[in-house]
Amino acid sequence: MAGHKRVLLAAPRGYCAGVDRAVVAVEKALERYGAPVYVRKQIVHNIHVVTELEAKGAIFVEEVDEVPAGAHVVFSAHGVSPAVVNAASDRGLHAIDATCPLVTKVHREAVRFARDDFEILLIGHDGHEEVEGTAGEAPEHVTVVNSPEEADTVVVKDPSKVVWLSQTTLSVDETMETVNRLRTRFPELHNPPSDDICYATQNRQVAIKKVAAGADLVIVVGSANSSNSVRLVEVALEYGAKAAYRVDYAEEIRQEWLDGVETVGVTSGASVPEVLVREVLDAIGDAGYRDVEEVKTAEEDLMFSLPKELRQDAAGQRDARALGGRTSGGGA
Repeated sequence: MAGHKRVLLAAPRGYCAGVDRAVVAVEKALERYGAPVYVRKQIVHNIHVVTELEAKGAIFVEEVDEVPAGAHVVFSAHGVSPAVVNAASDRGLHAIDATCPLVTKVHREAVRFARDDFEILLIGHDGHEEVEGTAGEAPEHVTVVNSPEEADTVVVKDPSKVVWLSQTTLSVDETMETVNRLRTRFPELHNPPSDDICYATQNRQVAIKKVAAGADLVIVVGSANSSNSVRLVEVALEYGAKAAYRVDYAEEIRQEWLDGVETVGVTSGASVPEVLVREVLDAIGDAGYRDVEEVKTAEEDLMFSLPKELRQDAAGQRDARALGGRTSGGGA
């Protein structure tokens, strides 16, 4: 219908089980031990979540040497290297590891392949906390491959003893392009035992591909340092959206983005609470986009146990919030 304004709302979107687990871990640590609780780096890459946790008494630091000796410190969902774990231990810190279990899986793969003397080509972004943590498990064996173009120039010692691993939050398509280029050069390249890109990243990319095909504009809710949120913008443009933008908050939406637009696609990265998506829907609803159709491509019901230190309450009873995760396909 010409001139009909509508919204295609991607599902799944928003919080994944690993993010929910990490955020709940900080909240429960504050409840259990009292403020302040220190967190190394951002617990997840979302400015709203970090700001809310700061208001509750969390203090975010860059490195563990900023944490007072003997204090409680939470390691972020992105994981840390053994060097960070050791540094926390040396300072007598009470460390709570909120690393996403899917990231931990990649860490274990790196350790195992290094033990078998494989050279590990880690597909990811230099400087990202997850990549630093994974590479830190076997620094003498890991080479980071930042892009498909770098796959054409990377040098290995023994092409028969090479394996690829990946950051969990990458674009599936770009990662496989990198792998294919690597395999062209190194035909004996080994695969990880299971897919490293996390289920939530893949599901959100599949959903936005379907949305983008019918959207004039896609709005991705997520922070600039959130790799999976930035990838969603790129995927939307690649799969047919005429324009795509990332916002942290609804007030960042510009009127000129909506000029001449009939169909707006909306999604959010895996570290984004649903309240921020609802605020975006309200904002564009005020501009006439009130017809909302959810485009669902998968159901998500995965949940992870909280770090062992937080599974019981102060009295030693199993806590009702011993699990982190979302059962809604939309991430609500």
